[in-house]
Amino acid sequence: MAYVGDTTTPLSIVILGTCDTKLLELLYLRSRILAHAEAASITLIDVGNSPAFDPAVSIPQDALLTKYGSSPQPDLSTFHRSEAMRIMTECATACLQNLNSTAPMHGVIAIGGSGGTSLTSAAMRCALPFLIPKLIVSTVASGDTASFVGETDITLMYSIVDIAGSNSILDSVMDNAAGAIVGMAQAFRKRQLVPKQLNTANLPPGSPLKQTKKKRRRIGITMFGVTTPCVNTIRHHLTSSSAPISNKSDDFEIFIFHATGHGGRAMEGLISATPSGLDAVIDLTTSEIADEIAGGVMSAGPSRLEAAAKAGIPQVISLGACDIVNFGSRRTLPRKFVDEQRNIYEHNSSVTLVRTNKEECKQIGEFVAGKLREHCTRPELVEVVIPEGGMSAIGKKGGVYEDREADEVLFATVQEGLRGSGVRVVRDERHVNDEGFARAVAERLLRLIEKGEGNG
Repeated sequence: MAYVGDTTTPLSIVILGTCDTKLLELLYLRSRILAHAEAASITLIDVGNSPAFDPAVSIPQDALLTKYGSSPQPDLSTFHRSEAMRIMTECATACLQNLNSTAPMHGVIAIGGSGGTSLTSAAMRCALPFLIPKLIVSTVASGDTASFVGETDITLMYSIVDIAGSNSILDSVMDNAAGAIVGMAQAFRKRQLVPKQLNTANLPPGSPLKQTKKKRRRIGITMFGVTTPCVNTIRHHLTSSSAPISNKSDDFEIFIFHATGHGGRAMEGLISATPSGLDAVIDLTTSEIADEIAGGVMSAGPSRLEAAAKAGIPQVISLGACDIVNFGSRRTLPRKFVDEQRNIYEHNSSVTLVRTNKEECKQIGEFVAGKLREHCTRPELVEVVIPEGGMSAIGKKGGVYEDREADEVLFATVQEGLRGSGVRVVRDERHVNDEGFARAVAERLLRLIEKGEGNG
């Protein structure tokens, strides 16, 4: 039987690096990869500013520029460093995309300082889909890495010492990295073992291979600590064999996204991804919008709520944790919130919360309604469920963030803003973590899924 990703196929690993500054280090990394997997096929791509020559370099810098750069080939020595990096990033991205589309690629590894990490991480983020192993040994892997990783699955390994020359520490780090990328690449290749062609016509009756496989639906759900009980109930309801799921041929794979800003962006990115996208969404915890409006540290940006609406997939949206704006430790809290005598709550030593006021609640409501009105391609598959009893564990009756007047401003703004849009708005008197509320949200999504397939 023929398989995609057969283990007889050589392990294919790509190395990215600036050979003009780190050729010896890249060659050492290459040698260690071969020591861990001697039959591996290695493609070493030079993304440096100046050409470097060695027989082990598979795609030299000038060849990269010739094939993937503009015509005539630019002389990078005449460009400012930032412009030269931009050109090489574009070329490296195009090269990775081409390599991945034309032959098996089981993993990509790079080494670099701040410049090399910026260049190679950008190429990985833009060129490669989720789950292809991506590893960078970097001198800047211990600081703020958001600009390098974004919402992708890039793995960073701190080099401890600078990536310059050879010493016992750096050599050991590089050997660990080589072993890591080989291990990840082998695991990735093994996961690709699927039948290329399978003729079940001559199989005996009752053969497991002849059984109709359940259709797996990929469901994204947003969660925060203060909405966790609701999400746990929803997840159990969707995956429990006793749940009243009308179409028993369905199977649900649940993806939980922590609504920290990065989580919301990751979910929206996955919705847009092909073929690894999501089939439906329960966007229960939309608190990242509160952070976007009020200047908190967990905003997912101004495009939040757009991806699922544009994709036209079934989705149930709620207002989980929209009573909260997130900041770091108390000392990082902007002074204006203290001066305004806002309701400030220290969630823990690293997280300080501010209760959204009426003005902010109105803006959150306008954001939600505006995004859905503008971007929904199938409004009949979208419902907004409002938890009138409270939007978070600390916002329910008697909680430290109970503020019915501010809540009502948000609820009314959403309801009025979506009037006539085709998006159904439902008010539920229970609070967000009520088990009945959670089960109702799950059932609403199931009905929308059936409706989307013409069964509802």
